[in-house]
Order: sequence, then C-alpha cells, then structure tokens
Amino acid sequence: MTAPQPYSVHAYNLAKNSENKMHDDSVARRFGFQGGLVPGVDVFAYMSHMPVAKWGRAFLERGLMDGRFFKPVYDGETAVVTAEETADGLAIKVESRGELCATGTASMPSDPLKLSLDDFQSVAVAGKTAPASEKSYATGKWLAIPPFTLGVEGSADYLRDARETDPLYANEKIVHTGMLLRTMNWALMENAILGPWIHVGSTIRYLATAAVTDELSVRAKVTGNYERKGHKFVELDGVIVANGSKLIAHCQHVAIYQPREAMAA
Repeated sequence: MTAPQPYSVHAYNLAKNSENKMHDDSVARRFGFQGGLVPGVDVFAYMSHMPVAKWGRAFLERGLMDGRFFKPVYDGETAVVTAEETADGLAIKVESRGELCATGTASMPSDPLKLSLDDFQSVAVAGKTAPASEKSYATGKWLAIPPFTLGVEGSADYLRDARETDPLYANEKIVHTGMLLRTMNWALMENAILGPWIHVGSTIRYLATAAVTDELSVRAKVTGNYERKGHKFVELDGVIVANGSKLIAHCQHVAIYQPREAMAA
C-alpha cells in the first residue's frame, strides 16, 4: 500500500476571540500551555483533509472519522498530518514541535447507518443562564443551537482560516467538515456559561453533504457527565440537520467542561 503524502498546515487559532478563554494566550498559560490552543475541531479539520483527498466527495456523504487530541497545536506553528493505509481505511496522526498531538481513523463503511431524525428531539436553546455543571449538562438532557446559514462568504473565510487546500469545498459550495463539527461545540456553549474548557475527541459519521446555503441546526443529547482525574467531562450524541429535515451527520463529542486546574483555582 502507498502511504498518502504528508499534509503540512501553518496552524491558525480561529478562536482567539472566543468565549472559551483556553484559546487566549494569557489564560492558556495559566493552565500550563505555551499559548492559546488551536481548537480541536480545527485540528480535526486538518486531519479530514486526508480522507477527502483519498475518497473525495463520497467520504463527506457516507464516511466515518474519529479524532482524539492529546497535545496542543499552537497558532503559527506547523502541524504535519500523516496517514497510513490500513485494512479498514486510514490511520491518521498530527504532529507538531516533534510531539504527537492527535490521532484518528477514517473509513468508508459499506453498511448504511440506520438512523431517523425522529430519534433526536428538537428543543429550544436553553441559553447561557447557568454555569456549566452536572445540572446544565444533566445526562439525558437535549441541547440545541440557534439555526445558522454559513453562506458563500462565510465558507470562504473558514476555508482560508482552516488552511484548507482541497478545492472540493469551494468548487461545490459545500460546508467543510470542520465547520460541521464546530456546531457540536456550540451545543455546549449555547446552553451554559462555560469557563475555559477543552474539546478532547469526536467521532462523526457523514450522511450527506450540506450546501453553504442550507440552514443548519443541531439536536444533541447529553449521554455522559462524570469526573475523571479531577476533570469534569461531558459527552454528547447528536445530529446535524439541514433545513429542519435532512440528516447531514451523526456525532459523538467529548469535552472537559471544567478542567482540574480551574476547579482548584
């Protein structure tokens, strides 16, 4: 098997002005990092370049990908994405500063995913009225985001900032997978008041492409809320929906909503 060519990215922190101050240099340094973290959803976007290069649009219509983040990728540094062919698809790595920062896999499942929109409740956005906690992210609770349309200009801005070089997205005017996954972060951010927090991993099964003119929404269920090694974690199981009726992707999303350092402060 021939390994795909490495993909080098001059990383850019899209979230410097985000409400999540883990992307702010001064706050991130208080947590022991060198500076603000490039969001995990954007590192995932870098990783997704490899399966799209291999399978093209078909991957965005029925592919499966996961990513786990171990070390930060910093603004302005080079992130090198590599992939190896496996029996199931691709094994993907992201390295920066000589360190392994993230790993993932990508494949093209042969069996269609049996999933119904009726399995996912549509609810109103709770709003940022209470701190993130076991209550605001109670297991079994449903979360949503304000519907949004990325648009042609918004898509161009994201492709530029995510350093995407594959012309597929711009040529066919479809929403980038990194932007799709970002909506799961918004499900957390739109329904509680968060301090600095960290996205640690996701799995996404693509079901269809989303046009940049589609109105996108999220229906996500909290499937876990627990403490491990002093960190408080939340897990989501959700779908991204276009125009209120079309399933675009099924996602599992894991985040530390209260890092250990913040709890001790």
